[in-house]
Amino acid sequence: MTLGETFQLGPKAVHRMGFGVMQLPGPGVIGPPRDHDEAIAVLRRAVELGVDHIDTAQFYGPNVANELIREALYPYPAELALVSKVGARRDGTGAWLHAQAPADLRAGVEENLKTLGVDQVDVVNLRLLDDPEVALEDQLEAMIDMRTQGLIGGIGLSNVTAEHLATARGVTDIVCVQNAFNVVDRASEPVLETCRTEGIAFVPFFPLGSAFGGDHNDVLETPAVVAGAARLGVTVAQLALAWLLDRWSNVLLIPGTSSVAHLEENLAAAEIKLDNDARAELEGIGSAN
Repeated sequence: MTLGETFQLGPKAVHRMGFGVMQLPGPGVIGPPRDHDEAIAVLRRAVELGVDHIDTAQFYGPNVANELIREALYPYPAELALVSKVGARRDGTGAWLHAQAPADLRAGVEENLKTLGVDQVDVVNLRLLDDPEVALEDQLEAMIDMRTQGLIGGIGLSNVTAEHLATARGVTDIVCVQNAFNVVDRASEPVLETCRTEGIAFVPFFPLGSAFGGDHNDVLETPAVVAGAARLGVTVAQLALAWLLDRWSNVLLIPGTSSVAHLEENLAAAEIKLDNDARAELEGIGSAN
């Protein structure tokens, strides 16, 4: 299996098909996995197949995802890029809460270092939440300080607007952006295009729709995607992922799963070649929305 070309992600060049661990903890991204041994097997199989970009967060679990990564993969291959995020935390009920003060950001990075067992996280994304409690500039200052101290290799952003990106790039180098994006939901296309022209990696979350429902959840039921997949002899998920790789050269994918079989199916999307008919059909979805 080949995972496509590489693209620069902070200090490392990674294959454009990676793996996100959000689905490895228990329901609601809280607590231990349903099947611990399968979770470990998924991580090890991903690396066996060439995955060198793993996306995580300390607040997945909390700590569960990072601890699984360490158990499965430590000592880490030299080429493996570990990417995490800060700016949020979980309470006892699993609610997502702000953790944006400089002290919170540092605590989040330090917890990632501890649970992953590393001296530096290759890239840390600053996750912005609605109704921010701390100015973006102040959050970036804290991130820059940690990069200067060697705790993180590169600074990324998550859940940001074009204005956020412009502000951040006026202050420091940004190595990647993680926003919701898929063949149906293209609201972040202006951000993606800025990243493309500036050579910044764009990492879509919800590339197949959200596991939590809501506005990002209808990719796999979209008629044009279903029909195109049937014509090409691939799964609907594979076509939706392949389109993202085909359409933008700076897109890095991190589809997640807790199943080895599903992992292998997702990674195989990197080998799918779209024809002009498929490109036109899928591009038309964006025009219709």
